[in-house]
Amino acid sequence: MALFVFNSASKMVSSPFVILHFMLICVTLHCNNLAEAKMNPRANIVLILTDDLDVSIGGMVSILSRKIGFVVSVFVASPLCCPSRASILTGKYPHNHHVVNNTLEGNCSSTAWQKTQEPETFPAFLQKQGTYQTFFAGKYLNEYGNKKAGGVEHVPSGWDHWFALERNSKYYNYTLSVNGRAQRHGQNYSEDYLTDVLDKHWLIRQAKTPMTNSSVEFLDKAYRKRWRTLLSVDDLVEKVVRKLEVRGELSNTYVIFTSDNGYHTGQFSLPVDKRQLYEFDIRVPLLVRGPNIKPNQTSPLLIANVDLGPTILDIAGYNVNETQMDGMSFLPIMTSKGNSSTWRSDILVEYEGEGSNTSDPACLLLGPGVSECFPDCVCEDSYNNTYACVRTVAQAANLQYCEFDDNEVFVEVYNLTADPFQLTNIAKSIDQEVLEKMNHRLMMLQSCSGQSCRTPGVYDSQFRFDPRLMFSSLVPHRTKRRQTLK
Repeated sequence: MALFVFNSASKMVSSPFVILHFMLICVTLHCNNLAEAKMNPRANIVLILTDDLDVSIGGMVSILSRKIGFVVSVFVASPLCCPSRASILTGKYPHNHHVVNNTLEGNCSSTAWQKTQEPETFPAFLQKQGTYQTFFAGKYLNEYGNKKAGGVEHVPSGWDHWFALERNSKYYNYTLSVNGRAQRHGQNYSEDYLTDVLDKHWLIRQAKTPMTNSSVEFLDKAYRKRWRTLLSVDDLVEKVVRKLEVRGELSNTYVIFTSDNGYHTGQFSLPVDKRQLYEFDIRVPLLVRGPNIKPNQTSPLLIANVDLGPTILDIAGYNVNETQMDGMSFLPIMTSKGNSSTWRSDILVEYEGEGSNTSDPACLLLGPGVSECFPDCVCEDSYNNTYACVRTVAQAANLQYCEFDDNEVFVEVYNLTADPFQLTNIAKSIDQEVLEKMNHRLMMLQSCSGQSCRTPGVYDSQFRFDPRLMFSSLVPHRTKRRQTLK
């Protein structure tokens, strides 16, 4: 978790919130005194980003009781921590920021990332603007603090106050980078508990169904532990909101709550992880309250985590068109000033699978190329679990089209209106013309950058696409085209 704070009052940023599995970012306007701050109409911004919080766990119930204004679920650009967090920070799809997995070799907090992408993140733009203070606490990127990439002494561009976890998530016995200096913590709960202080593709088919009793028991325990962890998240949110109330800043502050990616606990007989293309791994909650956002709002429009950066810049008065971000600002949607007819109808989801060069000694029959294997030899990832998807949400269709980069060029297609749990892959029954159009759209999105990522999709109203073409049985007199996907 991590906390981002962008604040308009000069002394609001003080002692760090040290929290686990989330990122807190705060932005505050640079002002010499409170009177000057009150004269400046720009709002403060607080972004609370949890780790692995899927929509289905229902962990936002108590948070929703606080009369949050804008509540939707959003899609992540990649269902893995480091690529997803990089998309949030840069507003770009993974093929543009080049972070492909959680390793240093996968560009996760690498020196290349630091040189080419960190100067292009939304906090860096805000700092250049000169009107905001920026504060960060919690988990940054999984390989942050790696000695091969500058260690904890490296403070990324854009941050005035920096309290970042070294490497990946831990609750105890961790090291923080406090403005570039190492601060070590032990295992005393009151002092060190981090959250309080800060048919499918073959990989799915290999899962054992029904699951063993021991696996079910393991999942039940994991699910309960995740709920317990959320109690500390809830406490943190409450403290932040109350602090803003006490200071008289709440009415002029945008509070944003979301997650980097989803999580599965037993779906499709997979144990516990993310990385898959399904809704439980790519769809996360988004809750926002702030100036001019009416309470109890929701929206059917397709919002993605690449939109967070552009939205925060828009709130801060920064011209998003001066950046190379792929996302769009949804501030006009939240404040009812936007034109929904011009909003996009699809987004890109992409992931590059990871696997070991050697076979797991306990699962030799699987051979090399797999990773994240459990004792019963059910594996969560592999080299050829590399895929790209077009996720479409439009009046005419609620569709997901995915292609795997494997020897089969395996294709999965789901009509989520009829099949919300994605049980039936309709790639063999859907009309060939739809497959061709979606294939072409996917290729375009995989090479898009900036404005080209926001062009009309296959099901956009401009195309006048006939939804009856979804299935050839609905147009029996039409001659099917016998072309293969390129």
